[in-house]
Amino acid sequence: MDVNAAVAAAAAIAGVLTGVIAMLAFRWSERDQKRPTRTSLHTDPVLPPGVDTVLSVLRSSAVVLDEADAVVKASSAAYALGLVRGGKLSVDPMLTMARDTRRDGEIRQVELDLPRRGTGRGEALAVSARVAPLGSRLVLLLVEDLTEARRIEAVRRDFVANVSHELKTPVGALSLLSEAVMDASDDPEAVERFAGRMQIEATRLTNLVQELIDLSRVQNDDPLEDAEPVRVDELVAEAIDRCRHQAGTKQITMAASVGAPEGLDQGGGGRRAGGTADLHVWGNRGQLAAALGNLVENAVNYSPARTRVGIAARRVTAPGGDHIEVAVTDQGIGISEKDKERVFERFYRVDPARSRATGGTGLGLAIVKHVAASHGGEVTVWSSEGQGSTFTLRLPEAGAARDRAHQHPDLDDEAEGSPDTSPYEPLPAPEVLP
Repeated sequence: MDVNAAVAAAAAIAGVLTGVIAMLAFRWSERDQKRPTRTSLHTDPVLPPGVDTVLSVLRSSAVVLDEADAVVKASSAAYALGLVRGGKLSVDPMLTMARDTRRDGEIRQVELDLPRRGTGRGEALAVSARVAPLGSRLVLLLVEDLTEARRIEAVRRDFVANVSHELKTPVGALSLLSEAVMDASDDPEAVERFAGRMQIEATRLTNLVQELIDLSRVQNDDPLEDAEPVRVDELVAEAIDRCRHQAGTKQITMAASVGAPEGLDQGGGGRRAGGTADLHVWGNRGQLAAALGNLVENAVNYSPARTRVGIAARRVTAPGGDHIEVAVTDQGIGISEKDKERVFERFYRVDPARSRATGGTGLGLAIVKHVAASHGGEVTVWSSEGQGSTFTLRLPEAGAARDRAHQHPDLDDEAEGSPDTSPYEPLPAPEVLP
């Protein structure tokens, strides 16, 4: 029995010694693995001090590549643009630039068009890529998205070209008519006829210049700096007075309705509230009057004779505060689907022949769009060809607008297509009276 106990004790001591030796060997091996070697000092690149912080605050997309073209650091914007995938730079021209820069140390810059991720429409992103050495082993790539800048430049070029064309037309007509008057100096009837045409062209030129001034003013000025509560019924009355002569010439009836019975369902995510005509919006009275006047004037110009134009205003409750909607409905020619996407662009005309006949400049709806946006609202269109159109100007009510006085949307973008919906019932199909 004593022999068995001795053997057991010896076995236990041997087991303990074996465990201690194994533990010491593991610790020694672990320390050797953590100890830097000559090879590891040259294979794990480290960003220079402060570079990581600088890259994190840059607006440009940033990518840092090592000697093996692996991505050491990439900003979130670089991933969003699709520059980095699977830890590698995915744009071959940029990768070639990085290798050339690593070889000779020269800074390179190039502009490229990249396919837009997630769209199958063939759109491209315009970018500017700049590559520079970062220390002795790393390369820094900075990519700037130029897509929006190019789009704005294209809009500016189109605007200048359109302005030049629109100004050239009446100026050329005035020049020709003045020559005709000189040649017909002995014919009083011809002189009177040509002089009348000159007055028409001069009026068109005056209107174009004035609307260019108005468009420039609503784009550059802050309408809420000198804002005041404006009565909606006064804006409606002023718009009707502005177009009364044109409407009377075509025997068009203009009907106005301000306010709505409380509790009636208005569709589109809200309900009508309030049965009072005492509606106010907060903003620049002159700009608001011009915007509503342009909508009513368009409705009259594009409506057949002996039809009706309706102007309706009401309060609509919404999560962000009550809004005032002013809808202008006509019984005109209507707008096609493709035209509705561009109807708020500068100088765009649904029917150029009719627009020129009525003296339109193609700037009226662009002015309406900018006035609505600068006042924290929007303008939408519902239309059906042959059944007329409804343009709805939606603005925050005076109290809600005052709270958002300095929250303006971006006004550089051209209007995109508006939904083909309207909470207002369209007027019946045009019924020309005998």
